[in-house]
Amino acid sequence: MNLIFMGTPEFSVAPLDALVAAGHNILTVYSQPPRPAGRGKKDRPSEVHQRAVELGLEVRTPASLKSVDEQSRFRDLQADVAVVVAYGLILPQEVLDAPARGCLNIHASLLPRWRGAAPIHRAIMAGDRETGVAIMQMEAGLDTGPVLLSETVPIGAEDTTGALHDTLSDLGAALIVRALDELDSLTPRPQPDTGVTYAKKIDKSEARIDWTLPAEEVDRLIRGLSPFPGAWSELNGERIKYLGSRLALGSGHPGQHLGNFRVACGLGAVQITRAQRQGKRPMTAEEILRGLDLPDTL
Repeated sequence: MNLIFMGTPEFSVAPLDALVAAGHNILTVYSQPPRPAGRGKKDRPSEVHQRAVELGLEVRTPASLKSVDEQSRFRDLQADVAVVVAYGLILPQEVLDAPARGCLNIHASLLPRWRGAAPIHRAIMAGDRETGVAIMQMEAGLDTGPVLLSETVPIGAEDTTGALHDTLSDLGAALIVRALDELDSLTPRPQPDTGVTYAKKIDKSEARIDWTLPAEEVDRLIRGLSPFPGAWSELNGERIKYLGSRLALGSGHPGQHLGNFRVACGLGAVQITRAQRQGKRPMTAEEILRGLDLPDTL
């Protein structure tokens, strides 16, 4: 098919690669404009932008699709389908209607659960036991369109957002290729009115650990915010990010260090498995403990 691809972060790269490998004609790639990044704060193209250039594809980076001129440029491509994966800009109705067979979205949840910006983070933080990918026919509402295909993935006891991100990106790549191959035979399934939840964008204010919470909540926060923005607490004035954990036996006053980076919570305890000191790389708990004496209370 003649496709427009619309995506921005790393999550979107595997689907782009899969569509190219499957032989589809990518007319152009839309991605968000370059943003300041790194120590020098120089404008850096998105991961999808960089990959598209490597593949020899045209890239467009409008700041908005609301103007008549941008919508006309989009429509003039005469695409069969637009594939949208974590693009990050609102698609006006004129854009949704432009491709001959509409716009298909790869969404990292089992819709209607976790519509919105941060479905992987929120699924882990809520204690969900499974998540997945849905291929959705887009409409004007926020992730409200009918679902063409979906597949479930279990959430393991030590899974982080980073680990699930890679699994779901690869799954989304496989499902969108299948959806395009089977488009004529797929029956769109309207989403039910029950079970709707919204995955609001992660706010950095959520990331500070409250050790008075039950261990299950602390563990889910750590895993759900790993690797970004990273759940954290301060040790002797230094901010430590916690990037991996699991539930552990033990009890004590909240924040008490029980040994070997096992920390008491309001109920139960968590074992920290990975963490990161300021200005240093992520390390295992054992590596950090070689160079950091933990206080009795974190």
